[in-house]
Amino acid sequence: MRVGPVEGPPATLALVALNVAAFLATVFLGGSGGGSIYDRFASGGGMVTVDHGLLGIGRSGPFLIGVAEGEWSRLLTGGFLHAGLLHLLVNMFLLWMLGRQLEAVHGPGRYAGLYLASLLAGSFGVMLRDPQALTVGASGAVFGLMAAAVIHQLRRGINPWGTGLGGLLLVNVVFTFGRPGISIGGHLGGLVGGALVAWMVDTVERRDIPRVLVAALPWAVAIAFAAGSVWAAGRWWDPVLR
Repeated sequence: MRVGPVEGPPATLALVALNVAAFLATVFLGGSGGGSIYDRFASGGGMVTVDHGLLGIGRSGPFLIGVAEGEWSRLLTGGFLHAGLLHLLVNMFLLWMLGRQLEAVHGPGRYAGLYLASLLAGSFGVMLRDPQALTVGASGAVFGLMAAAVIHQLRRGINPWGTGLGGLLLVNVVFTFGRPGISIGGHLGGLVGGALVAWMVDTVERRDIPRVLVAALPWAVAIAFAAGSVWAAGRWWDPVLR
């Protein structure tokens, strides 16, 4: 989806900055104090990731914690935390490459809604599939951006295999299933969320619908996925308590 050169897309820059800032917080504020600064950068810190990562229901000592216990902010904060420097760099590279193109198509406000909807769709996928696993990373949102870009290309008669985007998406899906420790629910949830938003936006833009409603559409989808995540997390009981 080539739309010409884009310099300094504000929403994409802001999202990258937020992810980097959150990672630095895990290193300098969340670490236990042990090990070198290099080791803490490589591992992504410690307690901030544990305290704010995506979790449906779990334990902190004798207490239940997680989205199912009312910690709904985890649905969002988990998507801005990363387990290590390589995890962060890969996601930020893809976010920058995809985001600056998609932001040129949607504009900053609607693009930010697309990103948030993809992130929360990934959270919904985690809550459905593995809500007791601590999950972090922007990968769900990035998968949503990849899916949205593919949908936009297909709807405009562009072959995503010819642009390389189809191959990029396929490799990442294979990697999701082929390597342990990857959040399948998070990746596939984000994939579905981004594709859904892109298809809906392309569809309604071809009709006589006020622009303000089109702009609000990704945000409405994001709210729906957040509500679905809370519902799904609340349907899981703690296996320790039986």
